[in-house]
Amino acid sequence: MPYDAILVLSFGGPESKEDVIPFLENVLRGRNVPRERMLEVAEHYYHFGGRSPINDQNRALVAGLRNELAAHGPDLPVYWGNRNWHPLLPDTLARMRDDGVRRALAFVTSAYSSYSSCRQYLKDIDRAREQVGEGAPEVHKVRVFYNHPLFIEVMASNLYQAVAGLPENLRDEAMVLFTAHSIPLSMASNSAYQQQIEEASRLVAEGAGRRSWKVVYQSRSGPPSQPWLEPDVCDVLHESDARAVVIVPIGFTSDHMEVLYDLDEEARGVCEERGIAVQRAATAGADPRFIRMIRELIVERMEDRPVRPALGELGPGPDRCADGCCPSSRRSLKFLKASET
Repeated sequence: MPYDAILVLSFGGPESKEDVIPFLENVLRGRNVPRERMLEVAEHYYHFGGRSPINDQNRALVAGLRNELAAHGPDLPVYWGNRNWHPLLPDTLARMRDDGVRRALAFVTSAYSSYSSCRQYLKDIDRAREQVGEGAPEVHKVRVFYNHPLFIEVMASNLYQAVAGLPENLRDEAMVLFTAHSIPLSMASNSAYQQQIEEASRLVAEGAGRRSWKVVYQSRSGPPSQPWLEPDVCDVLHESDARAVVIVPIGFTSDHMEVLYDLDEEARGVCEERGIAVQRAATAGADPRFIRMIRELIVERMEDRPVRPALGELGPGPDRCADGCCPSSRRSLKFLKASET
């Protein structure tokens, strides 16, 4: 199927203190979350001057992808839209329509299958197209990429470099923790999210030559009575007798607020309290290999290639999600954390 543009679709983030509350109100629209909780999350952003790094990383990603496509093809225009902050997706689709775009292929900056990391983006696209109205471009999403060889290569390299940042006498014994955003068990049971996180972690650990590792979760929210994916990264660190740890944010593709605050502030703080040497591995960001992966995903879809690169036993994800896949739990959505996912 021919495409005449590429769309990079992400979560978005505030870029000043004045942006924080309007941004969080966008995140929470339609959700029954107490304002006190929103203000609590806002303090995380204020701690960093109100600016999330996610937009700057997406600017670098878009610029790199434009260069990659210009150099190696397909030479298509690259647009960028966000779910919750400027450039907002409806505005981007309107600009695409005005530029004559009729069918676009979207890369979503999330590697996994779940309601919030995949299905919700598909709904966002549908709503944005309805808002734009007649002439809104058709948008198709590329497959999930958690086990793509180039994503695994980038993250294995980042893990290896993080280990190298530890004192030499602690590197071999360092505990490796792969962390991802926790979600309610009711949501996890309706998707392959947990299985994919485990698989990506295994592949990255093997690629970096690490035999001992553990998957943990972060950024849990909601009432204690509601079960979420566990264990929590800070709980594991509190209970650990390790002398060194490397934290790998395998569930995230950019250094946004949940990486900066929940890992670089909270988890690192626990390590400092307990005298644990700690290094945090980088996310994929705008690594040239990650950008090359995006181009490969675009080309394989445009050319309908029968072979789709994927490591491990789970194989490549489908080009198109089945209707109704990764449904949400209404109850769980009510308590989703007001921060970037």
